[in-house]
Amino acid sequence: MRLIIIRPAYLMFAALCLAVSLSGCATTGATLAPEVPAMHSLSEVTDDRVTMTPDPWYGFNRGMYKFNYNLDKYVLLPVVSGYEFITPTVVQSGVSNFFNNIGEVRNLTNNLFQLKGKDSLITLGRFVTNSTLGIAGLFDPATSMGMERQVEDFGQTLGYWGTGTGNYLVLPLFGPSNVRDTGGLIVDSGIHYGIKSAIDPLGNAEHGDAILLGITALDAIDKRHVEKFRYNGSDYPFEYDMVRWLAGEKRKLEVMK
Repeated sequence: MRLIIIRPAYLMFAALCLAVSLSGCATTGATLAPEVPAMHSLSEVTDDRVTMTPDPWYGFNRGMYKFNYNLDKYVLLPVVSGYEFITPTVVQSGVSNFFNNIGEVRNLTNNLFQLKGKDSLITLGRFVTNSTLGIAGLFDPATSMGMERQVEDFGQTLGYWGTGTGNYLVLPLFGPSNVRDTGGLIVDSGIHYGIKSAIDPLGNAEHGDAILLGITALDAIDKRHVEKFRYNGSDYPFEYDMVRWLAGEKRKLEVMK
């Protein structure tokens, strides 16, 4: 005779199911529908989903995550709140449009690097339209004309050509990233910095550094203004792991699009 061992956990689960079934029959007298077989076994659902990006620098990354949390809570968000309080909505929109228009140069460059002809033409059309009809990018008539933003960065370009993500890395201020995207960020930042350096409405090199500093500060404030993520906003006890997984999945989708 074969001996069958029933584990206590399974016994408790069976008892609970039986109690619920009897309760339903007693109150409604309805016949339960046949059980639908599970699409996946329990062994297929593991915690590996949140550890797909290698994280050998866990101690540094957790420390940097905490640093970014404190920087966000005590510096960035109060500044952004003050900016939103004193600045009319139409001005906030204009500032965002202006920096988005500057970003079209990065988008165009990386669309060309990825041999995306159609997206490159759309991006060039957006830049020309918004720089002229949109008054230096303060307005966004291109979107209403059907030219949607084709956002690309050099990290996506590297991924497009088969470069792996490398290890997970939390950057100061910029947050979740990886080795590949950090290299891409350096290239994109060089392009962005060069464009902003060329903007000198006074036409006076003497004031160039001050103007560049002001533009950079406003750019940083605007980026945090449009970013909806809030640390501890999920009230999730393992937010670090959740953010790491979501960041990795988001980048996969962005590279594959």
